[in-house]
Amino acid sequence: MKKLVLPVILGLILVGCNSEPDGYTITGNLRGDVADSTQVIMTKINEQRQREDIDTTFVVNGKFVFKGIADTIPVMRYLFIGQLPGYSAVILENGEISIEAQKDSLNLGKVSGTPQNESFQEYINKSAYIQEKGRSAQMDMQKAQASNDIATMTSLQDELNELQEEYKNSNLEFIKSNPNSLVSALLLDAVTSAGVVTPDEVTSMYESLSSRIKATEVGSGLLKKIEIAKEQAEKNKATEVGATAPEFSGPTTTGEELALKDVLGKVTLIDFWAAWCKPCRAENPNIVSVYKKYHTKGLNVLGVSLDRNADDWKKAIKDDGLTWNHISNVKYFNDPIAELYNIRAIPAAFLLDENGIIIAKNLRGPALEQKIAELLD
Repeated sequence: MKKLVLPVILGLILVGCNSEPDGYTITGNLRGDVADSTQVIMTKINEQRQREDIDTTFVVNGKFVFKGIADTIPVMRYLFIGQLPGYSAVILENGEISIEAQKDSLNLGKVSGTPQNESFQEYINKSAYIQEKGRSAQMDMQKAQASNDIATMTSLQDELNELQEEYKNSNLEFIKSNPNSLVSALLLDAVTSAGVVTPDEVTSMYESLSSRIKATEVGSGLLKKIEIAKEQAEKNKATEVGATAPEFSGPTTTGEELALKDVLGKVTLIDFWAAWCKPCRAENPNIVSVYKKYHTKGLNVLGVSLDRNADDWKKAIKDDGLTWNHISNVKYFNDPIAELYNIRAIPAAFLLDENGIIIAKNLRGPALEQKIAELLD
């Protein structure tokens, strides 16, 4: 019998070293009164960016369970529970996964149990405090705007800018510190799309990701996005601060051709907007206020509309009291001026000096008035 001891021990060691879980179990624990038999649906987002249901279970005594076998490549999945608001996110990989959530705030649930989900929760914990500070500052900003408290709005805008920078840096640090996390690939995808880091920085972070994460759906799509980002960066050089604004012309509301060079003032704001763009319409009262205050001192505004319907465009100009010059080819984002300025989202704005040099970009709210005051007061 003694001769069997060593082989048995070796066998136990081998089993222990190779005991990879052969499936996953997701156990959800819900706080709050959730009725038995409430349906829980696991979904994914398909290539058309639409929800696609992939599995279903039911709540029993405040709990639900999903079981299955995951691919070796981790993927993000979303759990919708009956008619409850929001959803819980989970990274699908083999192993025991636990979700603890309050029924009225599923998105704030805590996920744990496997390496990818532990990493996911680590990210949520690190970013939560920045997001909460941002929400608080946004609420304070709304109050300041309601009372037209310019000093407070300016201070809060500075705070929001700092929080945005802090959030970006926190995300980049997470990517660099977690090369084997699916969350890192998702974050890198987001910052690449947003253009908040240079293509060279994105390339460096992509190369640091593990081969397993590069093989994920989001990871494999990053190379193409990086190439697109490089192309966009080259286009952006033409409209960087310090560059001469590219010359253009377009039809006015009456059909006449109007060129940028014809409307240059001491300071000129090129405002890309549209009648259908809610953030643009929300910003219009601020531009109207600044224009009324500084037009006689040398501020000109040229609105470039990305509308698809000329009647909507003209009606919005009248309704919002936009008394400055306007042009549009009425071609949405296919407008040649938008393509020249590499506009991928609106509102977008460029502030020029009297020589047509770009001196600032995308200033809104108090920041716009503050900059123009510096230049013209």
